[in-house]
Amino acid sequence: MKANRDLVVPVAPSRGRLRPLGLDEVRITGGFWARRREVNATATLDHCRDWMERVGWTGNFSAPVEERRGREFADSDVYKLLEAMAWAGTGSDTITETIASAQEPDGYLNTAFGRPGRQPRYSDLEWGHELYCYGHLIQAGVAQIRTRGEGELAKIAQRAADHVCATFGPGGIDGVCGHPEIETALAELARATGEQRYLDQAALFIDRRGRGTLADGEFGRAYYQDDLPVRQATVLRGHAVRALYLAAGAVDVAVETGDEELLAAVVRQWETTVARRTYLTGGMGSHHRDESFGDDFVLPPDRAYSETCAAVASVMLSWRLLLATGEPRFADLTERTLFNVVATSPSEDGRSFFYANTLHRRRRGTVPVTDAVSPRAESSLRAPWFAVSCCPTNVARTLALLPAYLASVDDHGVQLHQYADAEISVGHVALRVRTDYPSDGTVTVRIARSPDHPWTLSLRVPAWTEGATARLVDADGTRRAVAPGTATVTRVFRPGDEIRLELPVAPRWIGPDPRIDAVRGTVAVQRGPLVYCAESVDLPDGREVDAVRVDTAAEPVDGPDNTVVAPGELAEPHDEEWPYRPPDQTELPAAERQGIVLVPYHSWANRGPSTMRVWLPTTRR
Repeated sequence: MKANRDLVVPVAPSRGRLRPLGLDEVRITGGFWARRREVNATATLDHCRDWMERVGWTGNFSAPVEERRGREFADSDVYKLLEAMAWAGTGSDTITETIASAQEPDGYLNTAFGRPGRQPRYSDLEWGHELYCYGHLIQAGVAQIRTRGEGELAKIAQRAADHVCATFGPGGIDGVCGHPEIETALAELARATGEQRYLDQAALFIDRRGRGTLADGEFGRAYYQDDLPVRQATVLRGHAVRALYLAAGAVDVAVETGDEELLAAVVRQWETTVARRTYLTGGMGSHHRDESFGDDFVLPPDRAYSETCAAVASVMLSWRLLLATGEPRFADLTERTLFNVVATSPSEDGRSFFYANTLHRRRRGTVPVTDAVSPRAESSLRAPWFAVSCCPTNVARTLALLPAYLASVDDHGVQLHQYADAEISVGHVALRVRTDYPSDGTVTVRIARSPDHPWTLSLRVPAWTEGATARLVDADGTRRAVAPGTATVTRVFRPGDEIRLELPVAPRWIGPDPRIDAVRGTVAVQRGPLVYCAESVDLPDGREVDAVRVDTAAEPVDGPDNTVVAPGELAEPHDEEWPYRPPDQTELPAAERQGIVLVPYHSWANRGPSTMRVWLPTTRR
C-alpha cells in the first residue's frame, strides 16, 4: 500500500468521505481549548514525566528485573507520554534511548514479561497487556514519523511491529490481546509506512476477536470482547476502553480494506451504545467493578464510572467514523465528550486528574496529598497520580493533537466540525475562525485566501440546537435558519468575506429517557454543548446539593462568569421513623425559594471539596 506520512495527524485514512487536516494546517489561537492546550504543554507533560520517573516506570527499561515497579501495563503510559510529546513538538530523546536499550534483537520489548525471572513471553494474553503496550508504542512511533519524518522511536516501533507480525501472523500464535489497542496502531503504521503486512495483521486480529481464543474469566469473555465476532455484535459491551479501542481499530481496517460490512457493524454498535449506554456528558461505562458498560439504560449518576480513558477512546472512534462517513452526528458526540469528560479530568493547573467522572457526589471529598500515589481510581477529588495512571497521559496526548479534530476537506471544500479560535490553511484556502465558543454561540469565519472558482464551506450545526433557531449569515448579509446537521455556503469566495454561524447557546432544561430508572423525575441543564451541575460551594449555610430542587415552570438563565441560575428552592430535610408512605401521604419537605447557581460540569471540584449533582430533583411531587 502507498505510504501516507505527509499529514501531521493521528489518523490518515487512504479513503473515506473526508480527509483530515494536520497540526501544520490547523492552529488553535485562543479561547477554551487554547488555554487548556497551553496548560497541557507547559505543565501536564512535565508533570507526567516527573511522576513516571518518581514511581520508576521510565526506569523499568534499564532497571534490574527485581526492581521493576508498577503494573504490568506501566510501559504503555511511558509510550503515551512520548506520543503526546511528539505531537507537542517536545524532545524525548533521553527516554527513547533508554527504551531502545531494552529492546531485544528480534524486536520484543516489555519490562514485565520475557526476562529471566519473569513469566515467559505471551504466557498471559488475557491480562499481560504485551500487545496493548506495543499498540501505544507504535502510535508514539507514528507520531514521530508524522512530525519528524523519522527517528529512533519510530525505528523501535517498527521493529516491535515486525516482531508482532512474525509472532502472531499466519502460522504463528493464534491469539489476541485481552486489551485491544494493537489493531488501530498497526493499521496506522501501515498508513504511515506503506507496509501492507501491518494492515494484514490488524485485520487478522479483528477477525480473530470473539472466537474464544482468550480464557473465560471472572467477568466473562464479553469483558474483553471475545464473546462475539466484531461483525455480529450489535452494541459495545464489556470493558469500555477495550470495546472502544477495538471498534476504532475495526473502523481503520474496514476503511483501508473497503469492508463495508465491517464498517456498518461498527456504526450499528455506535448507534445502539449512544442511544442506550451513554451518559449525558458523553461518558461511557457505568460499572466500577469491571470498568464496563452496563445494560441498556442502566446509567446511575452517583455510580457512574465514566472513565476518562473511555472518553478519549470514544473521541478516537467518533473521529474515525466521521472521516469515513461524513455524518455530523459523530462530531456531535465528539464535542459533547471533549467538553464534558476530557476537559473535566485535568485540574485548572494541569497537575491533577479525575480517572472516573461521577455525575453525583454525595459526600465532600478529601484533598489528596500532592506527593503520593492515589490507590483509588474513583478518587473523590482530582489526584496528582494513580497506581493506574492511564488517564493523565491519555488526556495529554489528546490535548496535544486536538487541532487535528477541528476540520477536514474533501473534493468540494472545507468542513468545520469543532469550533475554536483558529487559523486554517490548506492548499489555496486559508480561513480565520473567530469565536468565544462555547461561552458565546457566534462563530465567524473570515476568508483569508481563496481560489477563483466556487467551493463549499461547511459548518456543523450541533444536534443540541434542535428546538431552537440557528442562523447562517452569508458574506452578502443574507440570513437563513439552519437545522441541526450541516450548513453550507457554496460560492466564489474573496479575501475578506465573512460567514457567520449564530448558535443559540441559552441554557435549557434536559430530561432523561424514562427508561433510565436512576434519574427518572429529575432534570439537567445544558447550555450549548456544556452540561451544568449544582455544587455545594455555591449553596448557603453549608447546605449540600441533595437539598436542591428546581422549578421547571420557568427557564434557567445566564448568570455571571459562565454560571447558570436555575429557578428553584432548597429543601429542609426532615427524618421519619419510616421513609415509605402511600403516595397521597407523602409531602415535599418545607423549602425556601431562591435561584440555584449552576456551574459547567467540567469545572467542578476546582474550588475544594464539595458535593455535586448533574441531575436535579424538581419541585413537583
